[in-house]
Amino acid sequence: MDDIAVGTLDLAARVDDALAVQALAFGLSDEEIAVRRHIVLRHLASPGARALGATTPDGRLVGFVYGMPNDRAHWWSGVVEPYLRATGSDGWLDDAFVITELHVHPDFQKRGIGRTLITTITGSAAEPRSILSAIDMESPARALYRGLGYRDLARPVIFPSAPSPYVVMGAPLPLRERP
Repeated sequence: MDDIAVGTLDLAARVDDALAVQALAFGLSDEEIAVRRHIVLRHLASPGARALGATTPDGRLVGFVYGMPNDRAHWWSGVVEPYLRATGSDGWLDDAFVITELHVHPDFQKRGIGRTLITTITGSAAEPRSILSAIDMESPARALYRGLGYRDLARPVIFPSAPSPYVVMGAPLPLRERP
């Protein structure tokens, strides 16, 4: 990670660069990217929303994370709340910083970039805990989240139009720096 700088990202200005990373990391179609572009820009208007980027020395964006304090009125909270309530975990929706997206370009994965992005953004959160959703399968992302202290709160969670089930995970802040 020596040649990668992590810092504040003007996500609105670099939304297309970020979505190009997400498309590669997450396998998105052009149509899905267009939909997500509108979602990202809408999220950035939320109070407390912030983003970090990972860039190469020449300014190429190779990873990003963004999130915000959770609001039960947001669409995501509305979808996950019944699942969390069923497991007695719906209190996690209060006083929580949501990791909305975290993606690293496949050529730059396994270098600690994702870990640095998520620990840095949550490190400045005023909330006592963090929540996120991830595809409900064993993956490097799930291993990273577990290593940081996230645990499964509800699964399987079905998002409208998502092809795969998700899991909602939560962790007390600050996150563990190393597993």
